[in-house]
Amino acid sequence: MALAVRNEGAKVNSNINVTPMVDVMLVLLIIFMVITPMVQNKVNVDLTKSIDATPMPDADHEDSVVVAITRDGRVFLGANQMSSADLGPKITDMLQNKTNKEVYLRSDARANYGVVMEAIDNIRTSGVDTLGVLTEQPNAGAAGSM
Repeated sequence: MALAVRNEGAKVNSNINVTPMVDVMLVLLIIFMVITPMVQNKVNVDLTKSIDATPMPDADHEDSVVVAITRDGRVFLGANQMSSADLGPKITDMLQNKTNKEVYLRSDARANYGVVMEAIDNIRTSGVDTLGVLTEQPNAGAAGSM
C-alpha cells in the first residue's frame, strides 16, 4: 500500500494581479480629467495685452480676491455675479481677516470704461492696500510678424 502525496505548495501563485488596480487608476484619471475644468473659478474674459507687465503670481491662489468684468458689463466677485454697488461691502467682508489686502481686477479688453472705473472706485473704497490689474502678454509669434 503506497501513500499518495499531494504537492499543494506547487500550485501557489505568488504573482500580484495588478489588473484591478490599473482599472481603478484609469477610472480615477478619467474622473479627474473631466472634473478639473469644471472646478476652475475664473470668469472667461479677453484680458488686455501688455508687453511690459509685472508678474502677479498671487492672483492664482485659491484665497485671492479676484474681480472680473465681462465685455457686456457684468461684474463678478470670484464666480458670483453681483452689482457694482455691492462690490465694496463684499470685498470688505472678504478682506476682514486677511493681512494681505490685495484685490485683482480681470477686465475684458472691450469692457465699457465707465463700468470698469465704477468697479475700481468701489474696490478702492473697500479699504484695499493694493489693486492689481491683470493683463496678458501678447504671443511671441504675433509680435514678430508685425
